[in-house]
Amino acid sequence: MTSSCPPPIQAAPVNLVVFGATGDLAMRKIYPALASLCKNGLLSRDSRILAVGRKDFSTRQYARLLDEKLAAAIPQACMDDLVPRISYLSLDPDDPESGLALSLALGELDEESPKNRLFYLAVPPGAYIPLATMLGEAGLGREEEDRSVSIVVEKPFGRDLPTAQELDTVLHRYFKERQIFRIDHYMAKETVQNVLLLRFANALFEPVWNRRYIDHIRITAAETLGIGHRAGFYDQAGVLRDMFQNHMMMLLSLCAMEPPSVFKAELVRDERSKVFRALRPLDLERLDEQLILGQYGPGMADGQAVPGYLQEPGVPADSTTPTFAWLKVYLDNWRWQGVPFHLCSGKRLEAKHTEISVQFKSVPVSMFRKTEGDIVPPNRLVIGIHPHEVVRLEVQTKGQGSSLCLQGQSMEFSYGAGSGLGRLDDYAKVLLDCITGDQTLFWRQDAVELCWGFLTPILDRCDCPDNKLPLHTYAAGGPGPKAAQRS
Repeated sequence: MTSSCPPPIQAAPVNLVVFGATGDLAMRKIYPALASLCKNGLLSRDSRILAVGRKDFSTRQYARLLDEKLAAAIPQACMDDLVPRISYLSLDPDDPESGLALSLALGELDEESPKNRLFYLAVPPGAYIPLATMLGEAGLGREEEDRSVSIVVEKPFGRDLPTAQELDTVLHRYFKERQIFRIDHYMAKETVQNVLLLRFANALFEPVWNRRYIDHIRITAAETLGIGHRAGFYDQAGVLRDMFQNHMMMLLSLCAMEPPSVFKAELVRDERSKVFRALRPLDLERLDEQLILGQYGPGMADGQAVPGYLQEPGVPADSTTPTFAWLKVYLDNWRWQGVPFHLCSGKRLEAKHTEISVQFKSVPVSMFRKTEGDIVPPNRLVIGIHPHEVVRLEVQTKGQGSSLCLQGQSMEFSYGAGSGLGRLDDYAKVLLDCITGDQTLFWRQDAVELCWGFLTPILDRCDCPDNKLPLHTYAAGGPGPKAAQRS
């Protein structure tokens, strides 16, 4: 089979401003992503990076810090290409003169020729509004005829509907929606994007992708790790805010959306938002029938004893924050009426994997009932997202031998065994899309607020001290709460 992939987009020169440049996100994700773009020739030679942080470094001192932090993650040849493009600016966003200082620094980078500008807020969510305000008040959100301006924010986009709306209000005071890139790095995974191609580029799947043929869809994001050193953030968020409002809802939308007329960013995002509008509100009086919460206790992981959530450093001894959730949702539309979508995510589970499992209905009558019984195992399409990027179709065939018996077989395609062409990691892909202005994989304001609108009543119920749902303790390294295993 030949590939019809177009050549990579050549990105225009950009001045990338990284706020939080000494932080964990910049060092673990952003700089390795930039190095990957450099290695693949996807970052213009004229692009520059302005690293912004509170620490009082010179550019030379910051370069030494990069060498220390990134030596193990980035080949030296890539470092030699990337580091000379980076300058450092020590900045206190609370200082009224900070906007002017940033404007002057960008002006120096623009001396040769004006470049597009991309502001990446690699900072805690509480700093989004102050930084966006600083940029806006300094006039740095305004675009010009020969220069685009964009701003990038990471999830979480608020902690409920009111705070999400507050963030959007401030962002839109200074930036247009087309300038705002709300990152969900799950969307950059090859198999996530492949959901749309499997559905809409193959006549095999789309005719049966509906309530007549699909029994249920299960979306799982299981992690083996605990919360690590994120107790301050995680105990305030929990699994519903950390995973469901963004990653899980985005995967749901790709499974359930209608085909756009053309594969363009706004049309794709329109269809995703329609899915969120179709979410059936949960009955809060019967919430325990559709939502199961859990919290990991002590157990074993990789052969080592590990603490429970309440024993993690920084976690209050009486915390009721869930680290596991199973949620059953329905969509009230013609395609999906009556089909349950099971969303499941948790920490400290027995295996790390993210997958979409589409279980089709069984055949209406078994012609093999005299030998195989009345039930023929149903077909299942599994889209593995992490760590194994695979697409697997499970079917029934005749087993070998003289007797007639059914045997399950799998037809599988693995991206790891693909063409061998160069691939970008998740952050490099989304960063390239930010630079080129492609918003297909990013959250739009209406989608963010629709998802928060669906989840906020549930969160309010879960946060209510007098009316909490049962919190099931499960052993670290195990399959999760028993109640969820039966669902």
